[in-house]
Amino acid sequence: MKQALQLKLSQHLALTPQLQQSIRLLQLSTLELNAEIEQALQDNPLLERDEPEDTSYTPTVDPLVAVQTPAAPESDEHAPRDERVEPRAGDDEGWGVDFSGSGGQRDPNDDDLDSGETQAASTSLREHLGAQLSLTPLPDRDRALVSFLIEGLDDDGYLTQSLTELLDMLVSEDNIDLRESMLEELGIALRHLQNLDPTGIGARSPQECLALQLKTQPTSPERNLALAIVGTHLEHLAARDFTRIRKSLGCSDDELREAQTLIRSLNPRPGAQFAPIDTRYVIPDVTVRKLRGQWIVSLNSEAMPRLRINRLYADILHRHRGSGGNNSGGSAAGLASQLQEAKWLIKNVQQRFDTILRVSQAIVDRQRAFFDHGDVAMRPLTLREIAETVSLHESTISRVTTQKYLASPCGIFELKYFFGSHVATDTGGAASSTAIRALIKQLIGAESGKKPLSDSRIAEVLGEQGIVVARRTVAKYRELLNIAPVNLRKTL
Repeated sequence: MKQALQLKLSQHLALTPQLQQSIRLLQLSTLELNAEIEQALQDNPLLERDEPEDTSYTPTVDPLVAVQTPAAPESDEHAPRDERVEPRAGDDEGWGVDFSGSGGQRDPNDDDLDSGETQAASTSLREHLGAQLSLTPLPDRDRALVSFLIEGLDDDGYLTQSLTELLDMLVSEDNIDLRESMLEELGIALRHLQNLDPTGIGARSPQECLALQLKTQPTSPERNLALAIVGTHLEHLAARDFTRIRKSLGCSDDELREAQTLIRSLNPRPGAQFAPIDTRYVIPDVTVRKLRGQWIVSLNSEAMPRLRINRLYADILHRHRGSGGNNSGGSAAGLASQLQEAKWLIKNVQQRFDTILRVSQAIVDRQRAFFDHGDVAMRPLTLREIAETVSLHESTISRVTTQKYLASPCGIFELKYFFGSHVATDTGGAASSTAIRALIKQLIGAESGKKPLSDSRIAEVLGEQGIVVARRTVAKYRELLNIAPVNLRKTL
């Protein structure tokens, strides 16, 4: 081995702390950004909020909109998560929600935003049942056993363990005599539990839950038929196998239809109404309105944090520098560093919203037809198209459109909603997957319940409209829309 010195030139990209902060802020949602800023305000005395002097104005709408949307299923590479609130009717004049603080008036018939914030149930299922149990005249032993069963209920109100399994928690297997008597007592306690509100509580299966509710209904032919269906043919009813049910029970179509209507009016999850509600809050980053025939995007001023440099500390630092004092050089250096960090944060926050505005306007310009006509007019769009338009990298566009929301007369959407893969048309063009899903939803919504459209037939109808799509693609889009297959959409 021989030691030697060697000189080598190379180039590499180094991210400055300011650039790293800019990238991090860009990918945060508005709620996460507010949390980041709150932490910065606590850590940096040179940073403060720029509160408006005029506090007499009260916003016409709370910018914090609550949406309860389940996690959307995964789709194509560019297919977005659908984070939309139900669309509003009307154009830009009828919508009337002002996020900009200009005092716009809201349509009195449109209370979507006001009613969006839902509180979780204030009383739990166990508290509700316990309150009833305390008013029920029962011996202390029976009351204790009912309380024991209440603790074994799941969130839907079902008793998921058998009485034998519950008995194992109370009595050892060696004590046979005590187990027999205790099992009988548990059965009595279960009947007491099933007499409490809501009806159907304490059931051990969906069949038992529905049967408990039917038994409280007035005696009638449809009630008796519904009991028979629930007892032996519930799976056939779920599979829409009406022919087998009619043959087995000897009923007519009208009688079966009435019994089915009665069964559908029941609640298969009686305890769910007491479960806490998972509410997801969305703050729109931008709003879009139609002005003079053009769709214009503007920033939601209520979502933008107002920051400024603390003048008191900045003046102290300026006077210290001007005097040339060295007595507190360490503290002055610390303040200078915090001053620079505060300036970076203010600049990067402003740059974040400027980038969101540019990207949002570019998206809206390409999806004008969507805002005019709805989902069926959505055009295919990729990250690259927007990146080329605003002269940014695709990765930046991806960060900008993730967890950023746009409020429009059609509803509230995540920016990713406007991106989607394309399907070829027979004219050589392309149709957006979002538009195709909307067409599929329209076709199924207009179908006959007695003869619903199969996936193959839907593909044929789309083909007649010039959209070339395979049956398996139709099935995939139908599943993304949470629409049941053809055999489960059949009605009497």
